[in-house]
Amino acid sequence: MYVCLCTGVCSEVVRAAIAGGAATTKEVSAVCGAGGECGRCRMTVRAMIEAHFSQTHCQEDSARFKLPSTVAV
Repeated sequence: MYVCLCTGVCSEVVRAAIAGGAATTKEVSAVCGAGGECGRCRMTVRAMIEAHFSQTHCQEDSARFKLPSTVAV
């Protein structure tokens, strides 16, 4: 799916930029160009950044706090 029509950047490229360390819309724009032209896609890029870091924190938390696989009721 295209995220930025102005520069022709797709979601995979934006995700790769975020996974590579881009944590703001400006950083994503500097890496891949998304959000650097008209700005209509910045909300989408921001949502992708938030989803990535939210998912990363959830994975870190679940690794830190291992729950038993079975719970006696």
